[in-house]
Amino acid sequence: MKQNVTFAGNPVTLLGELPKVGEKAPDFSLIADDLSSKSLSDYAGKVKMIAIYPSVDTGVCAAQNRMINKVFDGMEDVVVLSVSRDLPFAQKRFCAAEGLDSIVTLSDYKEAQFGKDYGFLIDELRLLARGTVILDKNNVERYVEVVPEITNEPDYEKALEVVKALLFY
Repeated sequence: MKQNVTFAGNPVTLLGELPKVGEKAPDFSLIADDLSSKSLSDYAGKVKMIAIYPSVDTGVCAAQNRMINKVFDGMEDVVVLSVSRDLPFAQKRFCAAEGLDSIVTLSDYKEAQFGKDYGFLIDELRLLARGTVILDKNNVERYVEVVPEITNEPDYEKALEVVKALLFY
């Protein structure tokens, strides 16, 4: 399913296929802030809320990370994976400066494979589109949001509702 998205009002092309609710999520190899490689198996047994965005160096992306850090703080059995193509150093610096400790930043800078496999890679910009993917404890996709205008924030309330439902399922 292709998604019509814009960046600052201009249409952009997303590469790959978006996740489909009810299907098993593709594995990934993303880079953590200590330069180690992380995959879905590193978060086994947890609900995974994947927050996807273009760059921590923009106001909307910074606001998105602050909000998800606040909303999902202290939720047991949930891991919030904050994914962009920023370098791990920039992600780490941002989180340290902002005091964000309830999210795990992961980078897709090397191969952009996550962006392709999850359908969020913007062809024209080589950045990730903004959105949310929520996986249950068995890595089945339970919620997918691609924000139609990338400069807007995602639907935090809906994401929280889905995560809470998965925790009490």
